[in-house]
This record gives sequence, structure tokens and C-alpha cells, in this order.
Amino acid sequence: MAETIETQRIDIRSHGTRCAAWLTLPVGTGPHPGVVLVHGLGATHDMMLRQYEQHFAASGIATLAFDYRHTGESDGQPRQHISMTRQRQDVHSALDALRRHPDVDASRLGLWGTSLGGMHVVRVAAERSDVAVAVVQCPIVHGPGAARSLGVRDPLRLTPAVVEDAVRALLRRGRRYVPIVGAPGTLAMVTASGAESGWNSTVERGGRFDNRIAAADAVAMVATSALRYARKVSAPLLVCVCDRENLMDPRHAATVARHAPRGVARHYDSDHFAIYHLPLIAGVLADQTAFLAEHLRVNA
Repeated sequence: MAETIETQRIDIRSHGTRCAAWLTLPVGTGPHPGVVLVHGLGATHDMMLRQYEQHFAASGIATLAFDYRHTGESDGQPRQHISMTRQRQDVHSALDALRRHPDVDASRLGLWGTSLGGMHVVRVAAERSDVAVAVVQCPIVHGPGAARSLGVRDPLRLTPAVVEDAVRALLRRGRRYVPIVGAPGTLAMVTASGAESGWNSTVERGGRFDNRIAAADAVAMVATSALRYARKVSAPLLVCVCDRENLMDPRHAATVARHAPRGVARHYDSDHFAIYHLPLIAGVLADQTAFLAEHLRVNA
């Protein structure tokens, strides 16, 4: 999608650390409704977020995207320390920054999340009363289920690296890294067939994907779930389910929609990655924008 609306590079603060962020405001006088865009595992702003910024802003919805602490253009040491707790804190901080912006209507705020970002969106939406709407696509919402989809032997392959990383972190001797994604049979956190090419397909021209994770962080990730939080999400929640999901059983995503009091599931003939690309992306964006516009009262 061609960029026709200006995106402003800004900084926000999350628990004392600078996070790089990108604000896209609709044309015209505000205050506008706004949505925080929450990315997936190891992903940064360079990885396919511009198409959502442009489409939502063209529809009258401001967006704030950001890089999590320890990743991308944000500060934080050690690099590629991917903490589920800290990333949820960053989502809270981004939402707080958006609600304070003078051109954004603090009473019309939403969350949008993709892949692992869907886990964060469900859990943050369950904790806040100021989220008016939430949308998740290809969401990884149940870590144990995602681990099982990789098979038992692949997670066990990481055990020596996880132990080494935990010891190094305790002794403050730097971290032991493993690839986030790799080919089947390799020493990587995710080795599902097609995952490596799928991840790389989301990196925009000139962008960069730092394919590393501190090994011990993988343990908390596969142990985290959003399933029991779905019942606490009071906002309307659209769950875009990929029926050929190759990173997690798609029934877990459908369960979130079913358990959320105002949950809606939309199903797409897609694996985890095709939903980002043509021809699917056009219909997905139309569905998501209509849902956001309705519950954020875009024409109000």
C-alpha cells in the first residue's frame, strides 16, 4: 500500500526506558479515535505495520505503533530480551501515551494485535476499562498449545541453551541466544514448516529482523496463556482466525472469541503468514476497519 498519510517518528517511555514509536494521524481536525498496534514475536515496526497504519488512518483512526523494549529502535539491555511481562507493560505504556495525545480522543481507544501481540492485547484489554475495542489476527493466545504444535522433541532440543542462558543471566555474563525461527530440525525456538520463510516475508525492503531470543525467555513464552483472561475482556473483541494456522491449533483462537463476552470470530483460509499479504489482506483490512470504526464511533 502506498504511503499517503504522514507517519511521525516519536519516543514514548515505558518504565523508565525509551521506546521508539510511530504516530499516524488521520487528515483533518481531531480529536480522533486511536488504536495501539501491538506486534508479534521478535517483530519490529519494519515488519508489515505500515499497511495497517495507512489503512486505519485513511479510515479516520489514529494509530500508534512501537518497538518493544530491548528490540528494534528502542532502548533496553540486554538486546533481544523478550519478556512477556515487560512487553505487556510496554503495551500499557503505549496506550497511556496515545490517550494523552491532544489530537486523540481518550474515550475512543482500541488495541490491535497480531501473532504473539494478540496474547498481549487480550490480557491488557482484560485489565483495563478504557479499551473500547480490540482486534487480534492470527493470534498466538496459548503458549502450551503453540509448544505442542512444534512437537515435543523440538522444545527439548533447546534445554541446554536455556540452562546456559539462565546461568549466564544469574552471573551477569551476557545472554545465550538461539534463533527465534529456523528450518525444521534446527536449534531454533520455532521450527514449524514454512515458518522461516513466512517470518522473512514480513520484513519490508530495507528492514531488518534480528532473529535472536535469549534462550531462557522461551520458557516463559510457552508457559503463558490468554485463554482464562478472555472472559474478562469487556470490550468488543474481533478474533481473526487463520484456519490453516501452522504455529498453534486455531481452535485456541476461536475459544478466545467464544469466551469473550462480546467476542466475534472471523475465519480465513490462511496459514499464520498469508493473512499479511495479498489477496487476503484486502478483505482482512476491510473487516477489521469496519469493526474498529463501528465501536470507536468514527463518524461520531
